[in-house]
Amino acid sequence: MDDRDDECGYHAAPAAERKIEDMITRRDFAKLAAAGAVSSALPLSAAANKLNVGIGTYSFHSYSFDDMVTQLKKLQVAEIEMSRGEFMLMNHPADDLFKSARQKLDAGGIRCVSYYSATIKTDEDVDTVIRGAKALGASNVSGDATGGILNTIDKKLSAAGLSFGIHNHFFPGEKFAYESPEDVLKALKGLSNTCGSTADVGHFASCGYAPVESIRKLASRLKLVHLKDIETAGGEVNVRLGKGIARIPDVMTELHRQNFSRLVAIEYEKEGNVDDVMKYDVEFARKLA
Repeated sequence: MDDRDDECGYHAAPAAERKIEDMITRRDFAKLAAAGAVSSALPLSAAANKLNVGIGTYSFHSYSFDDMVTQLKKLQVAEIEMSRGEFMLMNHPADDLFKSARQKLDAGGIRCVSYYSATIKTDEDVDTVIRGAKALGASNVSGDATGGILNTIDKKLSAAGLSFGIHNHFFPGEKFAYESPEDVLKALKGLSNTCGSTADVGHFASCGYAPVESIRKLASRLKLVHLKDIETAGGEVNVRLGKGIARIPDVMTELHRQNFSRLVAIEYEKEGNVDDVMKYDVEFARKLA
């Protein structure tokens, strides 16, 4: 993806470099420049601020809930987005499921800051989402919706004190409603700041869009980031962070530049045991945070 360097602004102009160098050591700047992680849009405004790295729990979808909590505690993960399949709307989650999950997470010292609902279609779905998010203690909902239901989401979640992030996605051989940052921004036009973007950098890469440029375009509406790396554009094979085409170090640098303070949720979508990969990904992301 080297042909996207100019488009995504990975090469800083000399003036911008001098501003950045004033904020960090020459050695650190040299490392960033060598990695292609210096943004040309603006100088880094908060290099010392730590990003809030957590987990998207779909990563542990092959595990029992209790085993997932055990792994989260081993990884010392403090915050998550609840994105396991049994909590998604198409599986008709009952109120007791959310309450039980909250009890187990609280006991493990883990805070659920966002609830991934998947596709919201009806007023009843919106009501279920609000109840579920409240029961989990979440302040944000991630999912997708099209048409007039977005106005209902905006109105009801605003009243409930929740935010909503439209989740972009890649499906092989199928056109999804939200594949590009422009798709998301078009849907958000006319909606309040309650609604924004849950930006999945892996899915942007799968769909052929540069992740750094995508989150830069969405900066004013970012509610959550899914940190995922992909083997190749046009595919959905997940790889360890930094091993694919999503340019994860550059993504993290851009989030620093934005002073992004919400959850950066690591996701790794594969079946079976993911203990080793998640340990690697958490350590990798924390070094960049």
